[in-house]
Amino acid sequence: MLIREFADGYWPGVWPIISEVVRAGETFTYDPTMSEEQARAMWVEAPPGRTVVVVDGDRVLGTAKMGTNRPGPGSHVSTASFMVAADARGRGVGTALCRDALDWARRAGYAGMQFNAVAEANRAAVELYRRLGFEIVGTVPGAFAHPTLGRVGLHIMYREL
Repeated sequence: MLIREFADGYWPGVWPIISEVVRAGETFTYDPTMSEEQARAMWVEAPPGRTVVVVDGDRVLGTAKMGTNRPGPGSHVSTASFMVAADARGRGVGTALCRDALDWARRAGYAGMQFNAVAEANRAAVELYRRLGFEIVGTVPGAFAHPTLGRVGLHIMYREL
């Protein structure tokens, strides 16, 4: 399992992961009907942001994007998003991606990392982020329409660097 900088040749492995995660509607606040073109424009970060993939041989197991959370007076705080293929979950892919994003943010001089919308029903992600030092600093009640659980909260999570 290796983390690589995103290159165009990885997109055919990234798109199915994004499509699968977004269409499931259980974790991300993205439109489940987004097109491949919309997904690529949203996911592939321009510098100084960064997009990476986790590969095992030729197969993309997961992907992450990271960058500045807000411009101007908030530009000292980074953010990141992670997606892992369903059949690769539980193998440490998400942990590796999150650690890589934290390392990148430290090297880039950010003071912290903030996740703006972590669905509280996404227990695996919440626990992973907590293990890596993030805290829930607030929850917007009922802000996420989960397809089977109904409206659940969206956590804002933060970790100082």
